[in-house]
Amino acid sequence: MHALPHRVVVYGAYGHTGRFVTAELLRRGLEPILSGRDPEKLASFAAAHPALEVRAASVDDPESLMKALAGASVVINCAGPFLDTAGPLATAAVRSGVHYLDVSAEQAAVQERYRDHGETARAAGVAVVPAMAFYGGLADLMATAAVAGWTSIDEITVAVALDRWWPTEGTRRTGARNTAPRLAVAGGRLAPITTPPQVREWRFPEPFGEQQTVELPFSEIVSMAAHLPVSTIRSFFATGPLQDLRDPSTPAPEAVDGTGRSAQRFVVDVVATSGGQERGFTVSGQDIYAASAPIVVEAAVRLLTGRSTTVGVAAPGELFDAADMLDALSPDPLTIVRR
Repeated sequence: MHALPHRVVVYGAYGHTGRFVTAELLRRGLEPILSGRDPEKLASFAAAHPALEVRAASVDDPESLMKALAGASVVINCAGPFLDTAGPLATAAVRSGVHYLDVSAEQAAVQERYRDHGETARAAGVAVVPAMAFYGGLADLMATAAVAGWTSIDEITVAVALDRWWPTEGTRRTGARNTAPRLAVAGGRLAPITTPPQVREWRFPEPFGEQQTVELPFSEIVSMAAHLPVSTIRSFFATGPLQDLRDPSTPAPEAVDGTGRSAQRFVVDVVATSGGQERGFTVSGQDIYAASAPIVVEAAVRLLTGRSTTVGVAAPGELFDAADMLDALSPDPLTIVRR
């Protein structure tokens, strides 16, 4: 048992999402330990939080990671690309007996956690939960709650729209690093999407309305495939914000309120079918980066208070009561409507 079970390491605390996560941990009454790879950026961010402990650590130095996790019960990895950081940090977490969470949208990074840490995390009695964020975790929770009670699922469709996308520097670095083929689920198995990817119209609730979308799966595919008995999973993304993402002149997000959120609005639809029945959820909110913070921190709180169902590498909907967790996130910061 750890002496200070309320202490949570935030790795990449000085990054855009890491700042939101740090603020949310403080709001929830937890004690963040600020960590990351860049000592100068870490010290600059820590100047605004003089009461918090600071521990610089490099993913190339396993001993420094172990020291960064000492005395903590949970680590939240906000430092992408996760293909580079998730493996070393999850390994250190398992060796330290610390629960591991990250906010990865990268399918390959999530697959690596299942492959590399399933047995060791179970043996250590800790949870390793990749993609516990807007990308990955949110859709997984929505789908899991929607299909409750079904023993088989014909299809799950995820559709995402943003009114605009101001990408962070980390998002751009991750996109450049993430060159693996995108995967969907067909015939109950992970498989690459078609080339070129499918384009379809999707009617989102207002003010988004009908929009052109393209098949663009993120980490939610791997999470859902790991624990839901589903034949087909496909994810679609509105094409407009992808143009923002691909334009190198698109600026980074700018704060429009005291919390640091940008003006960006988002909506996520998840629709599941089984034997002619259809169920689903629609979730909407402001700023995909800011929204990830309460999602991952809620998961950390549940791990700290024993409200989880298993150990090892697990998807959000497998580890937590999905419907209850969505209720905890609604109506603030998320507006959640059952379809």
